[in-house]
Amino acid sequence: MTSTDVIISEKNLILETGLIAKQADGSVVARYGDTMVLATAVASRTTVEGKDFFPLTIDYIEKAYAAGKIPGGFLKREGRLSEKEVLTSRLIDRPIRPLFKKGFNSETQGIVSVLSYGDENIADILGITAISAALLISDIPFEDAVAAVRVGRLDGNIVINPGFDEMASLDLALVVAGTADAVTMVEGGGFEIPEDVLVAAIDRAHEEIKKIIGAQNLLREKVGKPKRAVAEVKENEALAASVKESCIAKMQESIRIPDKLKRQKTLDGILDETIKHLTTADPEVNVREIAKYFEHLEQDLVRNSILNEGIRADGRGTDEVRKIDCHLNMLPRAHGSALFVRGETQALVAVTLGTSSDEQRVDSLDGDTYKSFMLHYNFPPFSVGEVKPLRSPGRREIGHGALAERSIKAVLPGADEFPYTIRIVSDILESNGSSSMASVCGSTLALMDAGVPIKAPVAGIAMGLIKEGEKVVVLTDILGLEDHFGDMDFKVSGTTTGITAFQMDVKIKGVSREIMIGALEKARLGRLHILGKISEAIAAPRADLSKNAPRIFQMKIKAEKIKDVIGSGGKVIKGIIEQTGVKIDINDEGIVTIASNDEASLSKARAIVEGIVEDAQVGRIYTGKVKKIMDFGAFVEILPGTDGLLHISQISDKRVNKVTDELKEDDEVVVKVIEIDRAGKIKLSRKEAMKDAAKQTAT
Repeated sequence: MTSTDVIISEKNLILETGLIAKQADGSVVARYGDTMVLATAVASRTTVEGKDFFPLTIDYIEKAYAAGKIPGGFLKREGRLSEKEVLTSRLIDRPIRPLFKKGFNSETQGIVSVLSYGDENIADILGITAISAALLISDIPFEDAVAAVRVGRLDGNIVINPGFDEMASLDLALVVAGTADAVTMVEGGGFEIPEDVLVAAIDRAHEEIKKIIGAQNLLREKVGKPKRAVAEVKENEALAASVKESCIAKMQESIRIPDKLKRQKTLDGILDETIKHLTTADPEVNVREIAKYFEHLEQDLVRNSILNEGIRADGRGTDEVRKIDCHLNMLPRAHGSALFVRGETQALVAVTLGTSSDEQRVDSLDGDTYKSFMLHYNFPPFSVGEVKPLRSPGRREIGHGALAERSIKAVLPGADEFPYTIRIVSDILESNGSSSMASVCGSTLALMDAGVPIKAPVAGIAMGLIKEGEKVVVLTDILGLEDHFGDMDFKVSGTTTGITAFQMDVKIKGVSREIMIGALEKARLGRLHILGKISEAIAAPRADLSKNAPRIFQMKIKAEKIKDVIGSGGKVIKGIIEQTGVKIDINDEGIVTIASNDEASLSKARAIVEGIVEDAQVGRIYTGKVKKIMDFGAFVEILPGTDGLLHISQISDKRVNKVTDELKEDDEVVVKVIEIDRAGKIKLSRKEAMKDAAKQTAT
C-alpha cells in the first residue's frame, strides 16, 4: 500500500492506494478524520464512435453502513440514487470532465463510494479529490489533477471544511474545485453576500486546493502508470475546406437570425444542401464528417463574431439582457403563480402552501431530516421543440431545481413567522438559455403573488465566456447557442444587497481571478436590471394569502397538556378534526398547528384547543359539569380535563344537608374559583358565583 498526506484545516487528508480495488484502472481511498471514500476509475479499451460528447459517467454512492445505519424501506438495501447522491455525482463530474486528453473517447466510469461517514461534512468534497487521484495514477489519459474544499464564512471569518456543527451558523457556504493553476468550478450560496467576500472565499479555497494537488502529484510519482496512447485525431482538411467553401456565406447570415427556431431551421436547411452538394460530387464522402465540420464552422463563426465584432446571434450587446415580461396570478387555483419570460425562455411557476404534515422526510447518512421548502424543476421536451419520452426527473432537472432552491431559500421567512410548508414547481415552457435562472425569477414573482413574506426579491442571471488566447469577452444573459459554443457557464442569483447562490462551470482548464471579478460585476448589473423589472410587476408580497391557501394558527402549550389535547388513543384530537374539519399537528415541544381553508372552522378548533389547555384562574367564573358526587361535596369539571372541588358548604348561601339535594351528576353549574393551593388543587364556590351574578344584575 502506498499513501501520501497533507494537513488541511488542522486535519490530515490521507490518500492511499494498492490495498483494495486493484483491478480497477485506478483506485484511491481518501480519508479525512473519520470520513473515508473509495474512488475507482475504469475506462474501456475500445473507442466510442459517433458521439459528440465524452462518454463519462460519475456515480457517488452512500453506503448506509458508513454511518452505522440500516436502510429504511421494505428492501433494506441501497436502491437507486437519492437526490443528494445525484447532486453529488454532478458535483464531482463537472470539474473532472474538462481535464481528459482531447481525442480520448472511450467509455469511462468513476464510482465514489462512501465507506465511513464522520462528522466532518466532507464526503462529497472528498469524492472530487479521490476520483482525481484515482484517474491521475491510472493509465487513463487524465491530464491534470483537480481537488476541492468546502469554504464558508463564520462570524466574519473564512473557514475551510466547516463541520456539521458549524454549517447552520455560516452566512456563506461554497464548494470550490480547481487545478493548481485555476479555479474550475464553484457552487454554493449565502445570505446576500457581497461580491468581494465571495472572491476572497474562492481565493482562500484555492490556496488549500494547491496543497491537496501536491499530495496527488506525489502519489502519481510513486505509483502512477504510463498513460495509454490516444490516437491523434486526423482531420480531413480537404473536406473541412469544402464544407466551408460550400456554406460559409449562407451560414454567416443565418447565425445572426434572432429567432432560435428559425435560425436552427435555416441552419438545418444549409446543412442538408451542403451534404447533397458534397455527396453528389463524391458519393464516398462521410456524411457524419460533413456534419462535424459544419458544426465546427458554426462554432468558429459564432465565437469570432462575438470576439472580433461584438455581435451576438440575436443582435444584443455583450452586456444586454433580453426583453423581460412578468405575468402574475396565471393559475386561478394555485396559491401563487407567475409566468416569467426572458427572450425565448419561459418559466411557469406555481407555489403551493401546506402544513407540517406536508414536509418531505429525507433519510440520509446524517439521519432523518425534514424539508419544509422544496423547489422542483421540470424540463419537458416540447420546451425546445423536441420529441422525447417523458421520464422521471434526470440529473440535469434535479441539479437545476437544487440551484434555484438554494437561490430562494435565503430569503424565506422563518417557521415562527410563517409556519407553512412551501412547494414551488417551475415548468419550463420554452428554453433558449438560462432556464434555471428564469425559475429563480419566476419563483420570486409566484411567492410574492402568494403573499409569502419573503425578505427581498431574488433574481438570477447566467453569464458566458468566449476566450481565444488573450481575447476575452464576458457575455450577459447567454443564449443556448452561446452556452453550447462558449467556455463558461456562470450563474449568479441574489437580491439588490448581495448573492444568494452561485454556480460556475468551465469547459476550459480554468478562469483567472480577473475574469471572475469582471463577470461578477456584470452579473450584478444584470441582476439589478432584472430585479427592476420584477418590482415593476409586483413591488412587495401581497398583504393577504390566496383565498385557496390554508390558514394556519400556531400556539405553544405546556408539555403536560399535550396528552389532554390528543386524548386516549387520539380520541380528543380526532373528535376536534371530525367536528371542525381542520388539520391539527402537535409536536413533542408542544407546538400545536391548526390549519384550515375555512376561517370559521379554524376559529372553532382554536377555541376548543385553547379551552382544553387553559389553566384555571382564581376569581374567574366558569360554567362546569358535575362529574362526581361525594358526601362532602362535588367535583366539577370547569375546563376539559380540569376538575375542582365544590365543597358542600360552598354550594348555596343556605344550609345544605346532602349534596344530592342540590346537585346530581352531569348537571351544569356556574362556579367561581376561590383558591388554587400549592399542589394545584382547585377549590370552587357556587355561592360566591351567585353573589357576583346578583351584584351584576343589581348594577
